[in-house]
Amino acid sequence: MNWLEVIKLRSAGKGLGLVEMKTYRHAALDTDLSVHLHWESERTEQNGNALGLRLVQALKEFGLIDHSLWIEEMILPVR
Repeated sequence: MNWLEVIKLRSAGKGLGLVEMKTYRHAALDTDLSVHLHWESERTEQNGNALGLRLVQALKEFGLIDHSLWIEEMILPVR
């Protein structure tokens, strides 16, 4: 049986700056999940956005969590 669980968020006020959210499952370890929140803003928030921090708190119940912030850099062609 295949099934889908949908969690919807409608934010009050201005947009959160969230551009994209993707989830990935490890190729060899199907118990490992990665959630990527792509933001667009003038600066990063030092410890992460409130949405990300709440996801971290919610997911702690299911296992070890590693939460970090990354800044996108220009990708140079590989030759």
